[in-house]
Amino acid sequence: MGLILFYIFGKVLEIEHVPCVPPRIVFVGSNTFIPHSVFCFSLIVFLQQEVALKALGTEGLFLFSSLDTDHDLYLSPEEFKLVAEKLTGISPPADFEEEVTHDRNGETLTLEAKMQPLQLDTMTKSKDGFLGVTHSSLSGLRSWQSPAVSSMSFSASQFRAFLPPKNKGEVGDTWWVIQSELNIFTGYLPNNRYHPPAPRGKEVLIHSLLSMFHPRPFIKSRFAPQGTVACIRAASDFYLDIVFRIHAEFQLNDVPDFPFWFTPGQFTGNIVLSRDSSHVRQFTLYVPNDRTLNVDMEWLYGATENSNMEVDIGYLPQMELRAAGPSTPSFIQDEEGNIIDSRGGGSDPVQFVFEDIHWTSEISREEAARRLEVTFYPFKKVSYLPFSEAFQQAQEESKLVHSILLWGALDDQSCSGRTLRETVLESSPVLALLNQSFVSSWSLVKELEDMQVSERARLHLEKYNFPVEMMVALPNGTIVHHINANYFLDQTSMKPEEEAATFSFSGGFEDPSTATYINFLKEGLEKAKEHLAQ
Repeated sequence: MGLILFYIFGKVLEIEHVPCVPPRIVFVGSNTFIPHSVFCFSLIVFLQQEVALKALGTEGLFLFSSLDTDHDLYLSPEEFKLVAEKLTGISPPADFEEEVTHDRNGETLTLEAKMQPLQLDTMTKSKDGFLGVTHSSLSGLRSWQSPAVSSMSFSASQFRAFLPPKNKGEVGDTWWVIQSELNIFTGYLPNNRYHPPAPRGKEVLIHSLLSMFHPRPFIKSRFAPQGTVACIRAASDFYLDIVFRIHAEFQLNDVPDFPFWFTPGQFTGNIVLSRDSSHVRQFTLYVPNDRTLNVDMEWLYGATENSNMEVDIGYLPQMELRAAGPSTPSFIQDEEGNIIDSRGGGSDPVQFVFEDIHWTSEISREEAARRLEVTFYPFKKVSYLPFSEAFQQAQEESKLVHSILLWGALDDQSCSGRTLRETVLESSPVLALLNQSFVSSWSLVKELEDMQVSERARLHLEKYNFPVEMMVALPNGTIVHHINANYFLDQTSMKPEEEAATFSFSGGFEDPSTATYINFLKEGLEKAKEHLAQ
């Protein structure tokens, strides 16, 4: 049996030739075997990344990687589209979509809007009587007390916008109804705007729905992740139950007042409709109100993008759309072919009886919501448990708690930790380390303040600094390591040119902020060992 030794990038590789068996590659001194084909492919990718790093530098390669969605080190026209639109300011024509026309003989659905205005006393600025906040800044907020339209009829066929594409027909499948167009390259959309762009395609329905609350909805939010995602929760031969989640916001002020952005954490809901969208059995859309704070607000003190901006957060008790009943045809024919107005006219309206739907396949509402969440936020591939539950599980599994304490929710658009969740928390190396060694949790500052008897909550609040604090804690609540998000971002912004890019056969490119966060977690593990050894 012959042995050939290769010395590649400081590692000695031993290739063992066995008759009638594909060659195996073995790192000397270990028992790890890598298939030859996998090694060759990984080596090619490694060399390509080395060349790309020399050509682009660390920051350049990080930017390139954010656009290279299939990680083949080649930008296809589709991947380059965002760059072209950003540089030229011209968007290509939308993909052709069949126009949804109102069928006179089709069914109609009536939606009713309900709303309770934002509770002003939940805003941080209310604690000092809105000192320094001009009356005109909050004029749109104060005057918005009820829905713009309390009731509206839609054609059932309009809701085909929620039907899945042809390649997404299984229960549990998720897809983008309205695609997010923002990434690390595009940044965020301008703040100094008053009127939303004209909707097109499937955007038209979402715009119409949200316009029932306020006349100026922006169905693509300024910050990522934008858009609308849907998931098949249940299916039968003729019907689908689809849950969806929308990230959108409203502009409450108009000229001459400066812009005021009202951003609910999310809109969610579900629709039960026939597979041909001729009939809608059920529809709901609402802003979840199960958290103590659920709306982010930002307003400018000037007309330019560089004007000073104020930020606050508050609680919205209710904002919802609900179908008054299943969709029904406006006109029906009797046995003799006579057309009858189903609404009754001067007589009693026609009473419709609907068959029961028996689902042949389904998942829970909670599981469907989780899949929507992971589609919007890849960092949620790691489970983030409620505060007390996380410490209980950490004790059972003998792990540390990776805890994030912040002003707004980490997993919706009322968040003060956007940069954190869109970079390091969703990177593969961080996800792997968190899954292996930690139980993760995030909490609102206000929620921990309300847990007055909790020693663990008190220890967290002692270490907290605005706006976001990342901590490593023992199961008993002792904080062994912590870092503030602003300090973390300052540290990583100084390092890109100094930080050596890290590659591995499985991990790919690792940016400086990811390396820094991994170091933070590993330091927490070491400090925990030192603490327990005392």
